[in-house]
Amino acid sequence: MRAARGAASGGPMSAGTVAVFTGGVAAGLVAGASSCAAVQGGLLFGLARQPGPLRSVGSFLLGRAVTHVAAGALLGALGSAIRLGPQTRAVLLVVAGVLVIGFAVRLLRRRHGDACGGVTVPPGRTATRAATLGAATILVPCGMTISAEITAVSTGSVLGGAAVMAGFVVGTAPALALLGALVRVLTETRLVRVAVVVALACGGWTVVSGLRLGGWTPASVTRPATEPVAQPRPDGTQVVEVWATDRGYRPGLVRARAGVATDVVLRPAGTPGCTGLVTIGGRDVRLPATVRLPPQERGRLRYACAMGMYLGFIDFV
Repeated sequence: MRAARGAASGGPMSAGTVAVFTGGVAAGLVAGASSCAAVQGGLLFGLARQPGPLRSVGSFLLGRAVTHVAAGALLGALGSAIRLGPQTRAVLLVVAGVLVIGFAVRLLRRRHGDACGGVTVPPGRTATRAATLGAATILVPCGMTISAEITAVSTGSVLGGAAVMAGFVVGTAPALALLGALVRVLTETRLVRVAVVVALACGGWTVVSGLRLGGWTPASVTRPATEPVAQPRPDGTQVVEVWATDRGYRPGLVRARAGVATDVVLRPAGTPGCTGLVTIGGRDVRLPATVRLPPQERGRLRYACAMGMYLGFIDFV
C-alpha cells in the first residue's frame, strides 16, 4: 500500500501512475469476463429498442467512464471514508435488480406498442438516458470494482486514484460494448423474448445477490458429512482457515467454539475472482488476509463475497 501511495504521487506520467493504470486495465478485463459484466451490464437493457444503437452504447460507456474516474480521484484524495458499506451496497444491488426487471417488463410492453405504432424517442433524449444509466453503474457494486476502488484508496493521490479507475473502465469497455450490441440485436429481432428472459434472469440474480449480501436470506447451508473444526491455539484463541476459489469458499461451513477469539485466515486459491474480496464482520477484506473476530455468541456467522454471490458460514457452538 505504501509503495502504491508513493509511486502514484509522482509526476503526471510517473511509472507509478502507469503501473496503477495498467493494473486497473487488468482488473477490468477480468471483470468483463466474469459475473461483474452481468451485474453492471444488466442496466444496458434500459437502452433496448431505442434509436441510434452506436450512440446509445457509446453514451452509456462515456457516462460510466466519467463517474468511475471521478470516484477514483475522490477515493485517492479522501480515502476509504467515502466508500459504501456492505449494507448500503446490498440495498443498491436490490434496487438495480428491480430496475433491470422493470426494463424487461418494458421490453414486452414496447414490443406490443411497436405493433400498434410505437412512439419514437428523440435521439438527444436517448443519449442522455444512456449516459445516465452508464453513470449509475458506479452505484452497482461488483467485486472487481470494489477491489479497484480499494487500490485507488491506497494510491493516496487524485491522479493515482483516477488512473486506477480509468484503467478499469478501459478494461471493461470491450465486454460491455459487446454486451450492448448483443442486447440491441436481440431486441430488434424476433429474439426479443430471449432478451426478456435474460433481463429477468439478470435482474432476479442481482436482487438475490443483494439480499444475500445484506444477510436478508435464511442462513442455510448443506452440512457436510465431516464438518471441519476450528483449530485451537496454545494462547486460548482458535483459527479457521478458508480458501477462496472461483466457485465459492472451501470449506463452506466450519464449526468453532463460542466465547473464544477467532482468527479467520482467508487465502485465495488460483484466481478467485469475486470471492477474492470478502465481506465479513461488517467490513470488506481483500485476500489474502487474517480477520480477528472477538469472542462470538452461539449461532451462525455468515460472510460473503463483495457481490453476495457466494456465501460461507462459521457455526459457533
